[in-house]
Amino acid sequence: MRATRAALHVVATALAPALLFSTPAFATSSTATSTTVTATSETLGDELSEDDLRVAILRILADEDSGRAVVREANKALDGTVEDMRNFLETGYRLAQAEDDRVAVFRILHTASNNGDKAVVREANEALDDGTPETLRNFLETGYRLAQAQDDRVAVFRILANPAISDALRAAAEEAVDGTPEELRHFLEVGQYEVDG
Repeated sequence: MRATRAALHVVATALAPALLFSTPAFATSSTATSTTVTATSETLGDELSEDDLRVAILRILADEDSGRAVVREANKALDGTVEDMRNFLETGYRLAQAEDDRVAVFRILHTASNNGDKAVVREANEALDDGTPETLRNFLETGYRLAQAQDDRVAVFRILANPAISDALRAAAEEAVDGTPEELRHFLEVGQYEVDG
């Protein structure tokens, strides 16, 4: 019974962050990300069987947001020994996720540079300069969304600065500029083109 409870704890530890922390909607279009799971040797105590470890890793592989590094390292662990599987769950997963996160941040940085999104470029560079798994994950989960909102707000202000826009577009832009990051993004991608007049 104790081994089963421990296995369930490992699985819950592996899945809980994915359920609690999701990537912003506009971030998922350019990157597939997952959240970091940090397991301790207490969590994975020696009483876990090979099957319990294998199930925990297979659940990570089943996550559609698992990136290339996570998939590569998880498969290596599954092909290895019980200790390899335990090591993957304790530290390897976190490091592989950080590798995937770093790639995701570079992709965001490339797109932001091409779009002239200064806040996103600044925040992405800061995350990459720090380079810790936690900083990279934090940027993908919240920093990117907030930096993109800063850049989107500037873009809406540029629309408002144009004296030739219609009254309807001006009203829609004024409403959007005070909105949430998602409302700003929606206005720039869709809303401004739907305004009559």
